[in-house]
Amino acid sequence: MSQRTPTLDLRFLHRPDGRLAYTDQGSGPLVVAVPGMGDVRSTWDDVVPPLVAAGHRVVVMDLRGHGDSDTTFRTHGDEATASDLVALVEHLDAGLAALLGSSMAASAAVVAAADRPDLVRGLVLVDGFLRASGSATAQRLMRAAFRVALARPWGPAVWSAFYGSLVKGRRPARLAAHRAAVRDNLRDPARLRSFRDLTLQLDHAVVEPRLSHVQAPVLAVFGALDPDYADPVAEAAFAEQALGATTLVLPEVGHYPQLQAPEELVAATVAFLATLPTGEARA
Repeated sequence: MSQRTPTLDLRFLHRPDGRLAYTDQGSGPLVVAVPGMGDVRSTWDDVVPPLVAAGHRVVVMDLRGHGDSDTTFRTHGDEATASDLVALVEHLDAGLAALLGSSMAASAAVVAAADRPDLVRGLVLVDGFLRASGSATAQRLMRAAFRVALARPWGPAVWSAFYGSLVKGRRPARLAAHRAAVRDNLRDPARLRSFRDLTLQLDHAVVEPRLSHVQAPVLAVFGALDPDYADPVAEAAFAEQALGATTLVLPEVGHYPQLQAPEELVAATVAFLATLPTGEARA
């Protein structure tokens, strides 16, 4: 059996193909946070307590097949995750939500905000993908590489090493422990299979057509050293142009600002959340 992430007040949202695990802390305006692909809820451990202390209710959800969520889901990706975000916000019935997403979860948050503007009061996008990158051939080659890299028995170790390679610049003290948690979670064959299925289905091309439909204010945070972008500063400029986003580019930070620069991310997020409207979901 894999070693699961801590089960602080663990709850489950029932969906047609399985259950999604989430935790629920604090009170006040709702913030829903989601990790990126191959990650688990503890990626937000340095961010949640200060957001709760600042007067927010913070719900953190595992992706399909990740963390403590079920491995019975057949579809994965930005649109599937967006539908899960919508279902969770509706289930919580706590009014408008601010969505906080890392990597592909940020992409999914954009889709959710575009499809259901009546539920979303703001977006905090942490190194999210707002458009597809690379040619169709490059995408096919990447999927083929993931198919091999995420096979048993080496898949968990390969992903842990790749995860570490995305942490350019600052090396947080808890990085080793978090990578171990990610690796241990994927030692469950069903979770490794679900993750591999996600990498084979993921297509960020669904995000860009929805950008013009996003009505909620946006804070877009990028690591200046994020190797997932040819030019992180240019991606921040694109977020500003396409979404009217307030942008923050963090120096000496790679793909995981929540791990590498939590103080700066929290400060920017708290200030941004303070500018957002609160209230009931719009009809």
